[in-house]
Amino acid sequence: MIGTSAVGGAFVRKARSVRGAARAVACLWMLGVICWELLTPHHTEAVPVLAAAPAIACASGGRRRCVLLLGGAGLLFALAPATALEPDGEVTEPHAPLLSCCAIVGVALGGCLTAGRKKRLVRELEEVRAVAAAAQDVVLRPLPARLNGIELAGGHLSASRGAAVGGDLYEALATPYGLRVIIGDVRGHGLAAIGTVAAVLGSFREAAHEEPRLSGVLRRLDRALERHLRARADGECPQGSHVDEEFVTVLLLEVGRDGEVTALNCGHPWPYRLREQPVGPALARQTAPGEVLPPLGLFPLPADLPTACWGSLETGDTLVLHTDGAEDARDAHGTFFPLRRALSEAAGAGPLVPAAVVAGVRSALLRHTGDRLADDVALLALRYDHCPLSAPTTAPRPAADAHQP
Repeated sequence: MIGTSAVGGAFVRKARSVRGAARAVACLWMLGVICWELLTPHHTEAVPVLAAAPAIACASGGRRRCVLLLGGAGLLFALAPATALEPDGEVTEPHAPLLSCCAIVGVALGGCLTAGRKKRLVRELEEVRAVAAAAQDVVLRPLPARLNGIELAGGHLSASRGAAVGGDLYEALATPYGLRVIIGDVRGHGLAAIGTVAAVLGSFREAAHEEPRLSGVLRRLDRALERHLRARADGECPQGSHVDEEFVTVLLLEVGRDGEVTALNCGHPWPYRLREQPVGPALARQTAPGEVLPPLGLFPLPADLPTACWGSLETGDTLVLHTDGAEDARDAHGTFFPLRRALSEAAGAGPLVPAAVVAGVRSALLRHTGDRLADDVALLALRYDHCPLSAPTTAPRPAADAHQP
């Protein structure tokens, strides 16, 4: 899982490196000025530019102690009599040391006050990011390593800078009816789509345990999305008009205890199936497509919902679910991201590891796009090894058919 805590940690590390670089530049500036003053005639009057050292240290959030230390060092050098004396020992500009000292003291005091304020603002920003990361973990929570004998790994990349959750969603739950998985894509991306993501995932987390059929789960999702869009439209438009352009693509999967896979697809890309090979990298093939329904939110669901059946997974088979942001990503030349090839390369030779597959595709995607994503990307890998850790939970299940009402 590409966790939200990594975002906050990266921010803290970046802030610390910037502060360290600012202190180094300020010290080098001061040393350069002192060397210039000592090695050149005194009438160059380079001492006043020592005031820039505490300003540089403050500019990138330097500590007040560092600002005062640099200001004090510059002040001591400015007070040295050699800076105001000509070679014959006569004082030509008696007020020059005083003016230099005033400039250094003024800049140091101003930098000290500014550094204190910046420190408070940075602390508040770090606290806000920590709260946002915790909230995002609740919406798109990390997946467990294993469920019902299936090894899991998920990852998400947001197109919005500083956000770990956007318009993509996924979840996997162990239910009395098998492992149930959802992956979806809300129209648009970024913070504006998080409300819809929360509504769909909240409904799935409840319906997956209660509905014996995937069709029932999908209908619950459709009703939850309709309520959410109606409430949002009422809030945005008091006249009661609806949000007509909002929709969500959804792929529902159910993996039974015997490895049998059934699916319902509402406008979402079909997953890839990775199969280990005796020699060479794993073979990546897109699953045989079935009938696809329109995305949720555009049209009412039909009376009969076509369920695709893919047969049983073999030990070691891995399903990789993804959103369209992975296939639609382009590089600077407009070339689409080769997802199928990236999956084979990420899987490599030998046993498939879902976490390695997700990490490999993520790295390849960032290299391909130059870290500039136009849309959110979600990846979810499921490896079936038929080794459940606990006894299965049994529940009565109605007979399935090709078209479940």
